[in-house]
Amino acid sequence: MVFNSLHFLWFFLVVYALYRLLPAVLPVERAHRAQNWLLLVASYYFYAAWDYRFLALLAGSTIVDYTCGRILGSLQDQRVRRRVMWLSLGFNLSMLGFFKYFNFFADNLAALFAAAGWHADFVTLRVLLPIGISFYTFVTMSYVIDVYRREITPTRNLLDFAVFVAYFPHLVAGPILRATALLPQIQRPRRISREQMREGLWLIAWGFFQKIFVADNLAPLASHVFTPGAQATGVNVLLGVYAFAFQIYGDFAGYSNIARGTSKLMGIELIENFRFPYLVLTPQAFWRHWHISLSTWLRDYLYISLGGNRGGEARTRRNLLITMLLGGLWHGAAWTFVLWGLYQGVLLILYRPYESAFATMQTRGVSWLPPSGGRVLRVVAWFVMFHLTCYGWLIFRAPSLQAIGSLTASLFGHFAPRTIDVTGLLVPLLLYTVPLLVVHLVEAHADDVLVVPRLRIGVRYTIYVATLYLIFLFGNFGGSDFIYFQF
Repeated sequence: MVFNSLHFLWFFLVVYALYRLLPAVLPVERAHRAQNWLLLVASYYFYAAWDYRFLALLAGSTIVDYTCGRILGSLQDQRVRRRVMWLSLGFNLSMLGFFKYFNFFADNLAALFAAAGWHADFVTLRVLLPIGISFYTFVTMSYVIDVYRREITPTRNLLDFAVFVAYFPHLVAGPILRATALLPQIQRPRRISREQMREGLWLIAWGFFQKIFVADNLAPLASHVFTPGAQATGVNVLLGVYAFAFQIYGDFAGYSNIARGTSKLMGIELIENFRFPYLVLTPQAFWRHWHISLSTWLRDYLYISLGGNRGGEARTRRNLLITMLLGGLWHGAAWTFVLWGLYQGVLLILYRPYESAFATMQTRGVSWLPPSGGRVLRVVAWFVMFHLTCYGWLIFRAPSLQAIGSLTASLFGHFAPRTIDVTGLLVPLLLYTVPLLVVHLVEAHADDVLVVPRLRIGVRYTIYVATLYLIFLFGNFGGSDFIYFQF
């Protein structure tokens, strides 16, 4: 069941009608508990609509980490507490590793044996990837780690914890919620304000615009370049990379906005997951603005645990590389994702000595240049960073390492501007990205992703009407699932 489907529309309408009805017919506390039971049943139905066989994994992760949290809360011996934490992490990482990486490592081991001239018969298992497993395992692991660190008190209510883990708006593709942000909202009665309704409806509409109008219309343009065997000149490869950059942004930010919007309608706030990621000047800033819930998770639970920036520059670089390599592998079981993680780690290391200078440039201009010179330098820094990001998307989207080599060779060796595909690539790319960028720049100017519902009524409704008009007239309603479902 995907957000952009009639199945989800009817599912949400029924769930939401019952959700709003319960406080009208029951006392506050009973209505709150009934709403939580409704959310749990709805979330498990939502997940079962993908494949009911994987409900056991979701329930198992919930029970194991709830139990480990309770045990950690009652123990004082730090050595025993550490063992309990590793029991939880071992369970979740084993489950994630088997279902997500078994085929990858088995295939590579077989290839390694074959390269050495050994012919070994491997047991072949075509393991299906349970949807959302990368997200909900990170949710439950962060909960156990926070309890172990004594940053939160473990909940004693299994229902509340189960809703926290399985809450359907964020279940299959994030944001990756922390217990400190979501669990208190599950535990207490909720009131839905008029502002939440207004912002939620806008986020849903804007999310569908990003998915149906932007991402799904750009997908064929990107596929035209990235399909194995495609012969595209460098300038068209560049346009295809641009298309994928905005496709993956529209796809994933669209999902996050729909998730936030549907949750606001139920009085529950989810964290912001994207904040103008293509307008930054450095890789450090990019990861503070792109997939924020994952990047902060990797920072807080992996990078800092490895030592962070303590222990000298060499160790800091090592920690950055390890974090980004594992972050790349989190995205998928393929060498292209490993290479993408390595690429992102190298960028972070190269930019690191100049981060403060770029931060000054971003916020206050460049004091040693005249105003016009400072603006030009910022534009140049943005242009370079945007294209470094886009080359990372080339690595990310390429079907194989060989394809990365051939696409890179075309990009730098056979650019040939005269071969540009104007009608097939350039014009559609502008058509589907310019409306997105207009609203994006308005939000960035206000430094507020929810500025549109607060604009003057005439401007606000002009944007509302234009958004719906473009969705219904030019939206691709036969598009694919959200990209991050495969991760």
